[in-house]
Amino acid sequence: MPLLTRRALLSVFLLLPAWRPAAAAPVRYVLDQDRSEVGFSFDLAGTRLRGTMPVARAEVLVDLNDLSRSNVDVTLDVAKARVALPLARQAMLGPEVLWAERYPEIRFVSARVRLGPEGRISEGAEIVGHLTIRDVTRPVTLRAALYRQPGSPPEDLDLLEIRLTGSISRRAFGASGRADIVRDRVDLDITATIRRAE
Repeated sequence: MPLLTRRALLSVFLLLPAWRPAAAAPVRYVLDQDRSEVGFSFDLAGTRLRGTMPVARAEVLVDLNDLSRSNVDVTLDVAKARVALPLARQAMLGPEVLWAERYPEIRFVSARVRLGPEGRISEGAEIVGHLTIRDVTRPVTLRAALYRQPGSPPEDLDLLEIRLTGSISRRAFGASGRADIVRDRVDLDITATIRRAE
C-alpha cells in the first residue's frame, strides 16, 4: 500500500466524524483482496521475522453517521501464510503452532469500535473483538485508522483504506510450540482496501 500523505490523513480524520449521509443504515463495503493483507512479525532466536497471511473473505459494514457502530468479520487463509525463512514457515504451519491442516482459518469478529473522546477516529480509535485461532477464541483490541484515497474529493468515500495494528500472545491460543526459540508475542499490522458495494 502506498504511504499516505499527512494532508490526506488529516483530511479524512476531520471528514469522517462530521460527514452525514442521507442513509441511516451502515454501508456495506467489499474487500479488495489484491490490496489487502495481514502482516505479522515475531522474534525467532533474536531475529525479527516478518510474514503475511491473505484475507480469504470479509464482511465490512461502515456506519458513516456513527463509526462506532461499524462492524467487520474477517477470515484468514492460514495455509497461504508466507514467511521469508522456509523452515520457520514450516514450523509455523505445523501442529505445534498454527496447525494449518487441522485449523485452516483464523477469524476476527468485531464487537465494538471505540472512538476518541471527541468521537473522532484521529484520537486513538480501537476495534474490540474476538479472535479465533486453533478453535480458541479470545478478546483482542486493535488500534484502528480509516482513510479515504489520497487526492480524492472529500465527499468520495467509495474507496477506503483500513489499518489495524496490535499484538497477541500465541500461547493464549494454544500455538506455543518452539517456545525455546520463538517469543510469545506476535505483532500485527493489517492493511485493507474496501470498496462501497453497488
